[in-house]
Amino acid sequence: MIAHKTPSLVQRLFPKLLWKEQANSQRLYLTFDDGPVPEATPMVLDHLKKYQAKATFFCVGDNIRKHPHLFSQVVAGGHSVGNHTHNHLDGWKCSTSQYVDNIRLCQELILQHSGQALSHKPLFRPPYGRLNFNQIKAILPDYRIVMWDVLSGDFSLALKWEKCLRKSIQHTKGGSIVLFHDSNKTLKKLDLVLPSFLEHFSERGYTFDCL
Repeated sequence: MIAHKTPSLVQRLFPKLLWKEQANSQRLYLTFDDGPVPEATPMVLDHLKKYQAKATFFCVGDNIRKHPHLFSQVVAGGHSVGNHTHNHLDGWKCSTSQYVDNIRLCQELILQHSGQALSHKPLFRPPYGRLNFNQIKAILPDYRIVMWDVLSGDFSLALKWEKCLRKSIQHTKGGSIVLFHDSNKTLKKLDLVLPSFLEHFSERGYTFDCL
C-alpha cells in the first residue's frame, strides 16, 4: 500500500530534512527522480513547458553521464537539478563512506554539465527515501536533503493512472513537494497523470516552482 501523504510524525522525527515549503501558499514544487532518460525526460519537459511550470529534477549521475544532452535540456529549461547518487544507491544497503563517495561522483557530473557553479547549497534526495542517521549527519553540511510530503505512486505497476492522479491531487496543498519519476517505468502513466495534474492546479491559480 502506498503512503501518498508523508505522515506528520515522520516529518517531525527528521526536522532537518526538507519535506515541504511554506504552507498556505499558491506555489507547488514538482520533483522528478531517476532521470534523465531519452524516453521519459523530454516528455516531462514538454508537459511542463505547456503550463509554464518549473520543477526540480533529481538526477542519477550515471544517467547524466550517458545522456548529457538531456541533462543540458533540463538546465536550459530553467529547471533546478539535484543529486540522486551516481548509481541510485539504497542507503540502507551500503556504508556511509560508500554512500557519500557515490553522491560526490554524481555532484561532479552535475557541476561539469550544468555549465555554471551553484549559488546555493546543492540539493540531494536519497533513492527510495532511505538513509540512516550517520549518512544524514555526513551529508547535511554540504547538501540540502529534500524529501517530499506527497508521493504520487507513479512507479507502482498495481496503481492505475486514474487513482495515481486522484490521490496526488487529493493530498497536494500549497507548499507541497510532490514526487514523480521521469523513468521508463513510469513513462506511460506519467504521460497521462502529469498534464491532468498541471491543468487541475493551474486552473486554480497555483504556480509550479523550482526548489
